[in-house]
Amino acid sequence: MGALNSNRKRGDGYFFKLPFSHWFNRVGARIFKKLKTSSVSMQSTPESHRNSASRVYRYPEPVNRIRREVHAPCRVSRSGFRSSSVLSRDRESGDWGEEGSVDEMGNVFSYGKLSDRYDRRKKEAVESLRYLKKDDKEVIDVDEAVDRAYVSGDSSVEEVFEVVDDERSQEENGKVVVSDTKNANWTEKLLESLSLDRKWDGPVHKRLHENAGKRDTKLKSLSSSIETTEKAWATLKLLHPANKPQDEDVLRALVREAFVPLTEEEEAKVSWAFSNSSRRNVLATHEYSNIEITGELLQCLRPGAWLNDEVINVYLELLKEREKREPEKFLKCHFFNTFFYKKLIGGKNGYDFKSVRRWTSQRKLGYCLLECDKIFVPIHKDIHWCLAVINKKDEKFQYLDSLKGIDTQVLKVLARYFVDEVKDKSGEDIDVRSWKQEYVEDLPEQKNGSDCGMFMIKYVDFYSRGLGLHFKQEHMPYFRRRTAKEILRLKAE
Repeated sequence: MGALNSNRKRGDGYFFKLPFSHWFNRVGARIFKKLKTSSVSMQSTPESHRNSASRVYRYPEPVNRIRREVHAPCRVSRSGFRSSSVLSRDRESGDWGEEGSVDEMGNVFSYGKLSDRYDRRKKEAVESLRYLKKDDKEVIDVDEAVDRAYVSGDSSVEEVFEVVDDERSQEENGKVVVSDTKNANWTEKLLESLSLDRKWDGPVHKRLHENAGKRDTKLKSLSSSIETTEKAWATLKLLHPANKPQDEDVLRALVREAFVPLTEEEEAKVSWAFSNSSRRNVLATHEYSNIEITGELLQCLRPGAWLNDEVINVYLELLKEREKREPEKFLKCHFFNTFFYKKLIGGKNGYDFKSVRRWTSQRKLGYCLLECDKIFVPIHKDIHWCLAVINKKDEKFQYLDSLKGIDTQVLKVLARYFVDEVKDKSGEDIDVRSWKQEYVEDLPEQKNGSDCGMFMIKYVDFYSRGLGLHFKQEHMPYFRRRTAKEILRLKAE
């Protein structure tokens, strides 16, 4: 020990700065030599004079020594388990090595080397994310799938499904191709394990859809809105009857009915009605309207003549009777006569509802005016005929002029009248401010100064059929003779 003391005089740390070989040669040899002589002297010393250290030294060394374990720093693997290396020393060889790994709960798994354990953990992480399909292959990105936490949507399920390693997974450019070609029973068990409720005996996809619907409030709100919309649509269908079929074949058939040519007999009867010999004769009498049509009144249907009120009113009455006779072919309409609008605007302020209030009583009409799809109002302006339509079906006030004229006052008066009519007949207040006021522009145009009346009544005829205005100026001579034929027969076709 004197050597050690002498070395310390050379300065602190000098003893430890020397190389190990140099230190062992100079100091270690002395220490081991002294220990050897001390052990020999202890054997010759009586037992009573030996100290406690010497007595302990005499006990035999245990056969199986307890290995000392040193925990290395903890590392988080990509699979999500925290582990730390366990270093152990072999007392016999004196080497330190890694024995296994410890998770965050302290469990030890003996996996061998670090490289083998890393590959095994990686493989387990990939397999835990596998989702097999029976009829197809699914490619899963390893880099994205491993970092993603796959947790069941149902909080009550707290299970981790482990997939047994088999020959059905292989890596291709960072992708794992999973195929389902073997062990069908194992695949079915895996799919059954995905059920959120083990008590559910039905198909898995139905259970998943049911649970998603319960949790997703947006789906519930959409379902309720769809139900509300369907009810509203059903109500609208009741209020507004369905349109007549308008496919091409039906449309052609309806248009042909509007242009059926006269027979020879009908042509002869019309020609006789237009002759001078029949001017003073009563050719037709409409009982409901109490209108007599003489030969002289019928002369207005000859080419170049202006239509008079009696002919127009009788023809409108015939259109109403046609609708009652065949309601499935025509819209439900009401046809005011040529005196209605003059009476409505005959008041001091240009409006007098009371003067026409009784014109539309259900007792007089036999039906409710408010149930009609369209209400036609002939408009006479001194020497020109126009048409106004209260289109309840499409919520419009329409104005048709064969000379493309515009009259805003007519539509305003009719809008006011319809509000008063609804209030008087049903007691309801209707708001028509959202209704459109339309001046129809795409309509047959008059090319002369005498056919305005014919254009007006044919507007009514085609609209009541549910058709567009499929005629032109060149059809007016035919329509004049056809109207004369229908009045003579007191039947519109």
